Amino acid sequence: MSGLRRTLCVITMLAALAGCDRSPKPNARATEPPAPVVNVEWTKYVDEFVDGYFRAHPSFAVAQGKHEFDGQMPDWSAEGIKKEIARLEQMRAKAVGFKDDSLMPEERFQRDYVVSRIDNDLFALRDMRQPFTNPAWYFDSGLDPSTYVTTPYAPADQRARAFIAYVKQVPNALEQIKANLQLPLPRTFIDFGVASFGGFVDFYRNDVPQAFAEIPDDLKKELTAAIEPAAVAMEDFAKWLESQRATANDNYALGPERFAAMLRMTENVDVPLEKIEAIGRADLERNLSALNEACKAFAPGAKIEECVARVKADKPEGGAVAGARAQLETIKKYILDHDIVSIPGTEEAKVEAAPAYRRQNFAYINIPGPFEKELPSVYYIAPPDPKWSKAEQDEYIPGKADLLFTSIHEVWPGHFLQFLHSNRSPWRFGQLFVGYAFAEGWAHYGEELMIEHGIAATEPELHIGQLLNALLRNVRYMCAIGLHTQGMTVAQCEQMFKEKAFQDAGNARQQAARGTYDPGYLNYTLGKLMIRKLRDDWSGSRGGREAWKLFNDEFLSYGGPPIPLVRSQMMPGPAGELF
Repeated sequence: MSGLRRTLCVITMLAALAGCDRSPKPNARATEPPAPVVNVEWTKYVDEFVDGYFRAHPSFAVAQGKHEFDGQMPDWSAEGIKKEIARLEQMRAKAVGFKDDSLMPEERFQRDYVVSRIDNDLFALRDMRQPFTNPAWYFDSGLDPSTYVTTPYAPADQRARAFIAYVKQVPNALEQIKANLQLPLPRTFIDFGVASFGGFVDFYRNDVPQAFAEIPDDLKKELTAAIEPAAVAMEDFAKWLESQRATANDNYALGPERFAAMLRMTENVDVPLEKIEAIGRADLERNLSALNEACKAFAPGAKIEECVARVKADKPEGGAVAGARAQLETIKKYILDHDIVSIPGTEEAKVEAAPAYRRQNFAYINIPGPFEKELPSVYYIAPPDPKWSKAEQDEYIPGKADLLFTSIHEVWPGHFLQFLHSNRSPWRFGQLFVGYAFAEGWAHYGEELMIEHGIAATEPELHIGQLLNALLRNVRYMCAIGLHTQGMTVAQCEQMFKEKAFQDAGNARQQAARGTYDPGYLNYTLGKLMIRKLRDDWSGSRGGREAWKLFNDEFLSYGGPPIPLVRSQMMPGPAGELF
């Protein structure tokens, strides 16, 4: 069901449970306890948690549209991080203190959702100690100022003043980061840090003034004066990271126990690693087999490598950004014409080139939070690294078929559509906190969903484009397990991306390195497999394929909790196996 329909359903359920319909039941006893009512203390707790989270993570609050936090930065000192861990542990204890018999079924689900979110943060801060070991952690934890620069939530002068308040705090934030990072660092972490922190220098000096070109001259002077110390601090920090290369190591692996803990605490997946690996390997082989069949239809007699090269050689006219812009309207129309999933709104996504500090992955999308209204989302596509050879830069630009499924993943029916639904969730918490496997699993599931609805029925090259995206995620899955639990090297992972996912040299390098500092990137395939299994189980008693749209809408109505929690709601009683 859609978000609106689910709101009505919840209201109906609350009314019934609160005693609006008290017709006597057969053989009911006079002493039967009254029906439970909404737990006011639970509602107060959730409000307290969200308010506290905004104060501890003001950049997160700003991204959600809470602009009373504009310009504020988190406390990244060691003491500040220690306080945040203590706050989360205290809030977790309060949440689990709400016992089942004091909560309605919907509230029990909400409690488990909140606890899962707390566990997710505790794993990153307390168990994985990311602020002290991983420079990449800071980019998604408050360092990125893109909301002020690229989201037109207010007039340019108001956003410029917020950016000035933010950028004035950057030198101190970098001092905290430098004090936190425990040396030596893994080589790939240094590579990421040098490129990303260094990328801020150009962003501050070039992109930001261009974005605020229309502001008054006196404010421009203030902006320039605030930017330069931050740019210099970023430049110096990147140089400092570069100076650590001489002592860098390859000690990035979590180890089997912490990797299993990551799956359990961040995604509620408590499955033996041996089974996790086996299901991923089986999906890799399934997609390799499908690629072989698709290539027989597209390029009979050609080797798979030749077939893939032919598909990749058909580049989008005008480059990847122009190509993606041309694709979005066609994809949306296909979803509507084939009644695949509801589109709850009229919002559209723009396509732009990624800023310099966010080019460690080919594509991503920036979607305004639920407190924003009528604002555009931006699907960003990274250009090739100018330091690469001309041949590698040319190869980095995807073929039209490959790009089509990147656009499907990022926009229709992927992330953009998913957040249109989550932003309309009847529960504010579900709008704010969307998990890794839920979001990436849905977007990856959406790619194959379009194939199942026939988008490549007469064009096998499009199926090849989808399979190349699937194989990329399959190899991420296998590398995450290999790098962190089996002693796989970055070079071995890079080779696997070339041989099994048919990636070019530049993408293979980026993807292998990402696996060291983002072990959760197996969640694309992990999430997809859980969603597909849930769809099969749920629709099996509801008409099969005819029920897929109902499944898609209801799945998206939950916001973004760990997928096992969604399964517990959609499959009441014994929920069955995740995979």
